[in-house]
Amino acid sequence: MGKGEELTTTKYLIHAQITANGIVEKPDVVGAVFGQTEGLLSNDLDLRELQRTGRIGRIQVNIHSNSGRAKGDIVIPSSLDRVETAILAASLETINRVGPCEAEIQTLKVEDVRAVKREQVVNRAKEIYKNMVESVGPASMKMIEEVREAMRVHEISEYGDDRLPAGPSIHTSDAIIVVEGRSDVLNLLKYGIKNTVAVEGVSVPQSIGELSKKRTTTAFVDGDRGGELILKELLQIGDVDYITRAPQGKEVEDLEKDEVLIALRDKVPTAQFLANHNILSESKNNSNNNRRDKNQNRKQQKFNKEPEVEDDEVILMKDMLKEFEGTGCGAILDEALNMTKEVSIENIYEEMKNIEGTADTVIFDGIISQRLVDVASQKGINKLVAFKANIVKKPHNLKIITIE
Repeated sequence: MGKGEELTTTKYLIHAQITANGIVEKPDVVGAVFGQTEGLLSNDLDLRELQRTGRIGRIQVNIHSNSGRAKGDIVIPSSLDRVETAILAASLETINRVGPCEAEIQTLKVEDVRAVKREQVVNRAKEIYKNMVESVGPASMKMIEEVREAMRVHEISEYGDDRLPAGPSIHTSDAIIVVEGRSDVLNLLKYGIKNTVAVEGVSVPQSIGELSKKRTTTAFVDGDRGGELILKELLQIGDVDYITRAPQGKEVEDLEKDEVLIALRDKVPTAQFLANHNILSESKNNSNNNRRDKNQNRKQQKFNKEPEVEDDEVILMKDMLKEFEGTGCGAILDEALNMTKEVSIENIYEEMKNIEGTADTVIFDGIISQRLVDVASQKGINKLVAFKANIVKKPHNLKIITIE
């Protein structure tokens, strides 16, 4: 759009090109446009009347001469409707003479000014939103995380007669994580892991041993000699299904969120852990005997139709989902389960379509549809988490987690 054009009510711009077999000037071109279209169309489309009433703007002509020939561009602003503008644009091609010279005018295009403006609005809106996310988003997310962290610290509960520090889900969860002390429980609670219980010392309480025989149990101990001693004691009196440890020389209470998630993800069955580590054989034999008894009990209860045991990742995802219940919102998370973007349910499909970079999980207060499953698979998302799912086909590379 040229500078100085009358675009207050302009809807379209007619772009045309003129060539003349001689030297002509701008007034010659304007005169030919008015003169040779006069009477060609109905009175409603007479150019002089249209310009007088402001329905077309001032005709812009940019022309130059070279080697005895003239060539240039014509731009006519129009506030007519689409059909009338197209008729007017076509009428320009009937002009065959400008001044004393033969000439030809070809309409190149009709530009929708409103579409150009809409594109400018969209591009500017993207810039504004990007600035908002960069300047406001992190601060808001930090405040949200601080509040959530404070709330989780207050959620710590107790288990058994020994009043052992535990997460709030220890009484209801099918799977538990056994850690060393209260600080470990608080650290995992800070990251949304609520099915923990602490042994509080090298001497493992009998209540932990009994609990481990009823639940799917993961031992999560420090990466030092103390952690090894507690693990040995736990294997002697309890039944541990999985074992994982903090990195060498680190304690569970000092781990960052991504370190905790990696450790839990990399847990191994107890038999495999014992085969690869130098733990006393008596612990190994005792653990194997306990596991044999536990498996026998499970076989006896085969027809009780108990719910399938959930792993730690599923439990964590469900706990996170409860924080979105009733909000009408969701979040896009990275591999470490950090929130990269908060989204509304109404826009979740478009947000998933526009994901760029790495996104591991999408969690939201709603129902997983087949359309969301398809776009998640296309974008390489690993997990969809919501309250319900209504799908026909699930890709093999996508994990769906629901409350039901």
